[in-house]
Amino acid sequence: MEIMLFHSVYGPRPAVHAAADRLRAAGHQVHVPDLYGGQTAASVEEGREIKDRIGWEELARRAVSAAAPHSERGLVYAGFSLGAAFAQMLAVADEKARGLLLLHGTYDVPEDASVGGLPVQLHMADPDPFEPDDWLNTWYLEMGRAGADVEVHRYRGAGHLYTDPDLPDHDADAAERTWATALSFLDGL
Repeated sequence: MEIMLFHSVYGPRPAVHAAADRLRAAGHQVHVPDLYGGQTAASVEEGREIKDRIGWEELARRAVSAAAPHSERGLVYAGFSLGAAFAQMLAVADEKARGLLLLHGTYDVPEDASVGGLPVQLHMADPDPFEPDDWLNTWYLEMGRAGADVEVHRYRGAGHLYTDPDLPDHDADAAERTWATALSFLDGL
């Protein structure tokens, strides 16, 4: 499977590259675009400053440009938190998308979205301060209306970016369960 993996608001930290290596070891081809142009953040606040300085439209343009050369073959889009927003945005717009793997984040579902059975797997902390339950319920219903085949996996007590071992949110057990489930999902596509 060919996967486009987008980084979080922290930028392309070591955990993103470790995730890509894990996916490659399972036999997948993985692309990790650097939407921040070489910058990484030490905190959420610093990451938001980088994101705001670059601007949402420019980040989206960079995400589209990174995916475009590979999209003809049918990509699986994946992303961490902010990167999940870009992954979802691209997958919903790409009729050849093979799947969508969301880690720690979701994004608005366009009213006219139609994804015709797109396999979607979401992994999320429970609770998650950035993705409240009412938002997730609405997102789930809207993705279903758009035709997605959605699985949601919640991890009680984990922090927001619990798959990153270098952040205070890290939860080793939740991270390992996430990767085992995600690899099984990818193998089934």
